[in-house]
Amino acid sequence: MVTQLIGTDLDFDEEILEQGELISDKLNMLRLEQYAPDGEKGLRLFSLGEVAEFLGVTQNHIKKLHLEGKGPAPQVSVSGRRSYTAEQMLELRQFLDKHGRTDIRRYVPRRRAGEELQVVSIVNFKGGSGKTTTAAHLAQYLALTGHRVLAIDLDPQASLTALHGIQPELDKNPSLFEAIRYDEKRRSIKEIIQPTNFPGLDIVPANLELQEYEYETPLAATSKSSPEGRLFFTRISQALREVEDRYDVVVIDCPPQLGYLTLTALTASTSVLITVHPQMLDVMSMSQFLLMLGGILQSIKDAGARVRLKWFRYLVTRYEPTDGPQSQMVGFMQAMFGKRVLENQMLKSTAVSDAGITKQTLYEVERSQFTRSTYDRAIESLNAVNAEIVSLIHKAWGRK
Repeated sequence: MVTQLIGTDLDFDEEILEQGELISDKLNMLRLEQYAPDGEKGLRLFSLGEVAEFLGVTQNHIKKLHLEGKGPAPQVSVSGRRSYTAEQMLELRQFLDKHGRTDIRRYVPRRRAGEELQVVSIVNFKGGSGKTTTAAHLAQYLALTGHRVLAIDLDPQASLTALHGIQPELDKNPSLFEAIRYDEKRRSIKEIIQPTNFPGLDIVPANLELQEYEYETPLAATSKSSPEGRLFFTRISQALREVEDRYDVVVIDCPPQLGYLTLTALTASTSVLITVHPQMLDVMSMSQFLLMLGGILQSIKDAGARVRLKWFRYLVTRYEPTDGPQSQMVGFMQAMFGKRVLENQMLKSTAVSDAGITKQTLYEVERSQFTRSTYDRAIESLNAVNAEIVSLIHKAWGRK
């Protein structure tokens, strides 16, 4: 059947390619304007209050260090307000770790000897669950709190990649597919990792090539000449071994489908976060997702695909506490899953969606761009969720 528009034959493939290129060009123009002069994404300054919260100390303590000439020197406004770059925040953390009271706490929370690399996969095969938003904010929060983080975008749609200032079809950065493919063109993950605008946070970008893994894996799995294909689920684990000494935590944004990419990520994971919007259709969808996932994992267990997790949790996202049915659904989930549901919820906020319009996260935008109460409510929610997840990561390391 040929689609027609106002009596004219329409070649759909050519039309959508043209429109895709048009959108890409416009997005690139916006990027160049927003990240002038070089098109590279920068990062704002952080206020004294933000720095104090990320470091876990009082503002007065940081002020005292500055007045005594200790640690990095902040930028000071005419009114006396102190601001620090993200790099200076890391310097301050190192200073406190060296000179502070380490009998009480350690300010640099990096992995210690004997502690395992933590790999957190964020999954849900229903779009709109806040999966990528969760992954981006978690990875950035981990970096801002002193962890060495690798974010992996496994979604061919590359939303996490775009949030970090990379436009896949123009920048031509390789994806993780290059490190998990089955032929002689396979590359080391070391060649694929890219820095981000957040110190301590690197990313493996995504692009449409990732979809090739979904096509090649079943062929490799049934090929007698490719024993690697039958052990497809080990490929991300193998790739990460090459760089595990460089990172404390890996955050994987899985595609919104239950395919080979997701299964390979899950078998490399030490923990799993399932995002869910508290509405009946979303919970029904999650039910089907869990049934399919459990069935598939059981069927490949005999081949050695074991998912051994330190923890997994459900995260309620886009939550509106004043919405009665949503509150009932959260209570329903808590009654069913108990402690498997994170205590904190990711609240729905116009601040998060508005920041996304300019391809930014809430950690990148200035508070002054929003109504203060709106911003504060959103950032408090994000920080509470991320702090709870960080606590689980530290417990997996055996820390109190």
